[in-house]
Amino acid sequence: MNRTSVLLALIPLGYLMGSIPFGLLVGRAKGIDPRTAGSGNIGATNLGRLLGGRYFALVFSLDLLKGLIPVLLGGLELGYTVTNRMDCFLWILIAIAALVGHSCSIFLKFKGGKGVATSAGVIFGIWPYFFLAGCLGMLAFVVIFKLTRYVSVGSMGGALCFTLTFITLGLIRRWPIFDAQLPFLIFTLLIPTLIIYKHRANISRLRAGTELRIGGKSL
Repeated sequence: MNRTSVLLALIPLGYLMGSIPFGLLVGRAKGIDPRTAGSGNIGATNLGRLLGGRYFALVFSLDLLKGLIPVLLGGLELGYTVTNRMDCFLWILIAIAALVGHSCSIFLKFKGGKGVATSAGVIFGIWPYFFLAGCLGMLAFVVIFKLTRYVSVGSMGGALCFTLTFITLGLIRRWPIFDAQLPFLIFTLLIPTLIIYKHRANISRLRAGTELRIGGKSL
């Protein structure tokens, strides 16, 4: 198979891996259906509230890996270097497929989670272009979460930090983010848009003062 064929084959693989509902599988293994308990979400945050911190870490890690693995495979085929817009576009499509799988899982009647952990996985998989921006985005998430105790606020803040950092680095390093790497730029704008959209109910609760904190109560 040539490079393009391999990358195209990884797109449906990315979707199928992204569709694996690890939160639901872990919850059911412990006798809980997270869709009908807590916030009703299958993500790591709800599992953490229902089962404890180690289950948050477990589900977050599994959701991260299902985004990371297919994207890393795409990068391996490319030698982790993009020299033209088509290769860049196909690599990004693998990442998007994993995110769509998580948010619209074929195993959950095209429903799913909010995509924070899976987004982190695909970001770290696009090495080295997104790595530093991803690290700073994760750092922003941790700092904002520690200050507010809201996972939702940390997630949205971290996503915005990732985007701003990538654009800044691209301009400083003179990457062709408006040419060969344009799909990278579009993707970095898509990530916070998707995460903010998926957190629209959390935003409503934050405005109403009813959003639950981790380790505490709502305001």
